Amino acid sequence: MSKSITKRAEDYSKWYNELVVKADLAENSGVRGCMVIKPYGYAIWEKMQAELDRMFKETGHQNAYFPLFIPKSYFSKEASHVDGFAKECAVVTHYRLKTGEDGKTIEVDPDAKLEEELIVRPTSETIIWDTYRKWIESYRDLPILVNQWANVVRWEMRTRLFLRTAEFLWQEGHTAHATQEEAVAEAEQMLNVYADFAENFMAIPVVKGYKTENERFAGAVETYCIEALMQDGKALQAGTSHFLGQNFAKAFDVKFTSQEGKQEYVWATSWGVSTRLMGALIMTHSDDNGLVLPPNLAPIQVVIVPIHRNDEQLEAIREEVKKITDQFKKLHISFKFDDRTTLKPGWKFNEYELKGVPIRLAVGPKDLENGTFEVARRDTLTKEVIAKEGLVEYVQNLLEEIQVNLYKKAHQYRAEHITEVNSFDEFEKVLETKGGFLSAHWDGTVETEEKIKELTKATIRCIPIDRKEEEGKCVLTGNPSKGRVLFARAY
Repeated sequence: MSKSITKRAEDYSKWYNELVVKADLAENSGVRGCMVIKPYGYAIWEKMQAELDRMFKETGHQNAYFPLFIPKSYFSKEASHVDGFAKECAVVTHYRLKTGEDGKTIEVDPDAKLEEELIVRPTSETIIWDTYRKWIESYRDLPILVNQWANVVRWEMRTRLFLRTAEFLWQEGHTAHATQEEAVAEAEQMLNVYADFAENFMAIPVVKGYKTENERFAGAVETYCIEALMQDGKALQAGTSHFLGQNFAKAFDVKFTSQEGKQEYVWATSWGVSTRLMGALIMTHSDDNGLVLPPNLAPIQVVIVPIHRNDEQLEAIREEVKKITDQFKKLHISFKFDDRTTLKPGWKFNEYELKGVPIRLAVGPKDLENGTFEVARRDTLTKEVIAKEGLVEYVQNLLEEIQVNLYKKAHQYRAEHITEVNSFDEFEKVLETKGGFLSAHWDGTVETEEKIKELTKATIRCIPIDRKEEEGKCVLTGNPSKGRVLFARAY
C-alpha cells in the first residue's frame, strides 16, 4: 500500500494529495471544491475538537450556535469586512424549485425570489454582533465569551483537501468586553491557547506574531497569528486571534451603560482554527511511508496484530491480548485488536503504517511461548521485543516519548530553516534553494510588502511577538527598519 505513494522529494504536492486519499482521511466530493471527510479523518478532527473545546471551557467560554445564512445588508454595515469577503461569498437568491415544462427537469422558480439575498456565512461576525445588540444593555451583561463550532463557505477557485476548500469546518470565538484592555487580553489569551494546542497536542512548533496591516483580518484592528513550517519549506497559518476594537459594535450599534452611567460601545474579539489544521498535521510529521500521527491526537494509539495459522492459535492470542487491553482501557490508551482473518499480517502492517498509528504490537505462537510482544514505533520505524510483564508500562512511556520526539524533530527542522538575510539577492537565493522562514528587515510600507510578494511570491507571515527592536535597512528598498519580520512562501 505505502509503496504506491509518490515520494516527497519527487513531488511534495502529489505526495500530500495521495496520502490524504490513501490514508482514508478525505476525498473530493461531487460538489466542486468541497470534500468528504472520511471516518478516520473525522476521528482525528474529533480529537482536535475535544481538546480545544476543553481548553476553551477552561478559559470561561461557552458554546452557542448562530444561523448559516446572513442577510446581505449586514455585510454592508462594516465596510472593510465586506471588502475582505465580497469575492468569496456564496449567495442565496431563491427559496423554491419547480418542475420544468418538460416534466423532467428541475429549475429555480423565478417567482420565489428572496426580498433580500442571504449570504452563506464565510464568518459570523455580522450576524453575531446583530444578536449581541439584543443581549447587551449594561456592564453587568459583559463579558460575553461565546464559541461556535460550525461550517463556513468561502468560494475558493483553487482547492486542496483540508488546506483550502469551498466549505470547511472550524470554530469561531466571538467575545464582547467593557474595556479595550480586556479585549486585547482576550485576543492574546486565545493566541496562547492555540499555540499550546499546536505544540502539546499536534507536536508542531509555532511562531507567535502579529499580521501586518495588509494581512489583517477584514475589520480587525490587530490580528495575532501562529505560523508553522511544513516539510517543504512553506509556511502555514495555523490559527488567528483578532482584536476587533469597537468596529463591529459601532457598525451594529452595540452599546452598554458603564458603571459611571455613560453609554459606551463594546470592545470585541474573534478567533478561530479550522480543518486546515489537518493539513498542518499531515505535512509536518508524515513521511514517504504514509501518515505519522502524534499519540495525543491519534484515533488508534496502539494496534495489535495477531500472527496465527489456525483458529486455535488465534483464540490463545486473543486471551493473552485481552489481559493487555484491559489495562490499556484503565489508562485511556486507545487500541485496536485487528483479528480479521481475510487479510495477512504483512498487509495489516502496511495499512497501519500508512494510517500513522503510533505503536504496533505483533504477537504469534512463539511470542506466547516466550512471553513477549514485538513492538514497532511509527515515528522511527524501529522494532523491539518486550516482555509482556512490563509491556503496558513500556507502551505508556513510549507514547509519551513518540509525542516528544515528533515535536523535537519538527522543532529542529524549523530551527534549521529560519535564515537571517540582509540583501535582496540573498533573500531570493535562500528562498529558492532552502525555503523556510526568512528573517529580514522591512521598511514597514504596504508598497514594499506587495512588491516583494510580486517578485518572489513570499509574504510577511508575521511580525514575531518576541522580536528584538533593532535598527536596520529594508531588504528591498534599503530604507530604515525597526526590526526583522518573517517572510515565507505559504499555503
